Amino acid sequence: MRIMRAAFASRLDDADPLAALTVGEQPEPTLPDDDWVVLRVTASSLNHHDLWSLRGVGLRAEQLPMILGCDATGVDPDGNEVVVYPVVVTPGDPRGVSILSEHFPGTLAERVAVPRSNLLPLPAGLAATDAACLPTAWLTAWRMLTTKGRVDTADAVLVQGAGGGVATAAVALAVAMGKRVYATSRDAGKRERIAELGATPVEPGARLRERVDVVIETVGAATFDHSLKSAAPGARIVVSGATAGHEPKVNLRRVFAMQLEIVGTSMGTPGELTDLLTFCAERGVRPVVDSVVPFSRVTDAFARLHSGDVFGKIVIDHTR
Repeated sequence: MRIMRAAFASRLDDADPLAALTVGEQPEPTLPDDDWVVLRVTASSLNHHDLWSLRGVGLRAEQLPMILGCDATGVDPDGNEVVVYPVVVTPGDPRGVSILSEHFPGTLAERVAVPRSNLLPLPAGLAATDAACLPTAWLTAWRMLTTKGRVDTADAVLVQGAGGGVATAAVALAVAMGKRVYATSRDAGKRERIAELGATPVEPGARLRERVDVVIETVGAATFDHSLKSAAPGARIVVSGATAGHEPKVNLRRVFAMQLEIVGTSMGTPGELTDLLTFCAERGVRPVVDSVVPFSRVTDAFARLHSGDVFGKIVIDHTR
């Protein structure tokens, strides 16, 4: 049996997810179907999904060991540089689909098996380490703004909890689209970084200069009342996460009086990822990268993500 190095969940630990992470040898990928291929991974990026997996959210003990990681760029069997679309058709999952590392081994390895149709060309001028940030967090932010938020009809956007991958992506993308962007963070240093991206930083709960047409919500209970109060008539509050509580109190009078839309979403389609890659390549938009870490230090990368002291994406360079 051929083996490779990988970062994987060897057990599940809700209290200490880092203790459930192992970096070591795993078997080479096998192909579940004829239309799958093996990709040599050149770069990947971490998501909070990886920490949730280590905690046991979405993973069962009988699935272990499970190689982690959703995002990747790499080289296909024909030598083409590609970006991996991480959503895979999964008949056994109630959703009908899953993300790599839920039912099928993920991208934090030397090689990964994916359906050939999940491989998109890496655009010229976009570095592999940048493109590896896009398929999960940035794709989610893109779909929140475009398909769900209809940001093309908006003038102003509020992003709650900038600093994390999705929220920071939403700030950068909305600024690149020419919108007035407000973004909250409890951390003064992160508010300075928000300003550098071209957005107006505000403290959590602070009154904005105007009501906004689109709110990007990944925080949840801690910020949802502020999101409601900051929304203009007919605004869209788009939700893709709940890192600080999943059961907020909702003032329904405000919802119907202001005719607000509260919309949930997750990830995006291959076409939306293609649009995002094209947008970034043509507009010169580059992901906000917290750090680029060699695969040999992937445990340090997980520790940094777990600390919460992150602004943007943590990228893993598989060539080092």
